[in-house]
Amino acid sequence: MTVDANPSIREQMEAIYRAESRRVFATLIRLLGDFDLAEEALQNAFAAAVEQWPREGLPANPRAWLVSTGRFKAIDTLRRQARFDASIKESMHLLEITQPPEVTAPESELEDDRLRLIFTCCHPALPPDAQVALTLREVCGLTTEEIARAFLTSPSTIAQRIVRAKAKIREARIPYEVPARAELPNRLDTVLRVIYLVFNEGYAASSGATLTRHDLSSEAVRLARLFLELLPEPEAQGLLALMLLHESRRTARTSADGEIILLDDQDRSLWNREQIAEGAEFVRRALRSRRFGPYTIQAAIAAVHAESPSSEATDWKQIVGLYDLLMRADPSPVVELNRSVAVAMRDGPEAGVRLIDAILARGDLEAYPLAHSARAEFCRRLGRTADARASFQRALDLTEQEAQRRFLEKRLAELN
Repeated sequence: MTVDANPSIREQMEAIYRAESRRVFATLIRLLGDFDLAEEALQNAFAAAVEQWPREGLPANPRAWLVSTGRFKAIDTLRRQARFDASIKESMHLLEITQPPEVTAPESELEDDRLRLIFTCCHPALPPDAQVALTLREVCGLTTEEIARAFLTSPSTIAQRIVRAKAKIREARIPYEVPARAELPNRLDTVLRVIYLVFNEGYAASSGATLTRHDLSSEAVRLARLFLELLPEPEAQGLLALMLLHESRRTARTSADGEIILLDDQDRSLWNREQIAEGAEFVRRALRSRRFGPYTIQAAIAAVHAESPSSEATDWKQIVGLYDLLMRADPSPVVELNRSVAVAMRDGPEAGVRLIDAILARGDLEAYPLAHSARAEFCRRLGRTADARASFQRALDLTEQEAQRRFLEKRLAELN
């Protein structure tokens, strides 16, 4: 969003766009009942804001102003279309007689609109991969390119999934609502997976100038809290714990000028102890239930790191054991890679290189830059400079995140 206004107004409007655009979109979906119409209404509302706010000042409630303006813009759009399509007249009439949301909807209802939208996008009538792609696009505003990198697939594939999912929602008249409590357990896995992917994109952005996107990770934490209130299941607790424990390290993960600081080198006094305490408590509750799953196990691993006073004091034997449990609960090449790193920290870098080479030899994670950078790091520690240089270069070729690129370029320069 770009506006020609004084710097103060411009910065405020851009901050509102980042913070509110997807919330406004979710509410417009509820009011309009159509993804494409809501998206057009959202853009029209912000276009109107760009024109009016610099002249008239910011409204007292920007979100309500945007929702109301978007709704009326949609009515105008339907009114024009109704001249040529009689079937649109009924929809237009219903929108015209509905009171604006700032009159009829309490703040809690507006806040919950994104949770309703998640359940719509995660409806079981949609294929699982389409559920996640649609939610990341429509709830969180990620581009198809960002989603494709999260899925390790092509943007065209993601775009096709999203188009088909929207068509299915429209044709099957999938409702925009939170399911009845009896239906919630069956919808748990997909919703948690979506929230987790949103957090991952915020915690380690796949592209861009900064390593993290705080707007996404904080939104994922907020959504997880909402979902936990709705359905207090152990895995929902485990996921919230995992995100809080990772988020607790945010300040220490980069230097003042935005350069990456590895876990071993982080100033642990900067870690957020309040988030660590809350996350660790959620881990304990989930483990006590004995009905936990992969998110809780990952949270337990994060808790071991978070509660260790130093890198040297970390209980790598316990972490490897937890990764063994995670491999049984939710095996994947990325989990296997993370276990390889833990084994290397316990048994030495040679063991880590051997395990990572086996993963890469199968063709798994060949396009995953973190696999190559981990291998490069262990080769560097072993004094295998040529191998380290080749792996760092391969990781650099695959990386689109600028902070990670600078880190890898620095490592290569040190080797040279």
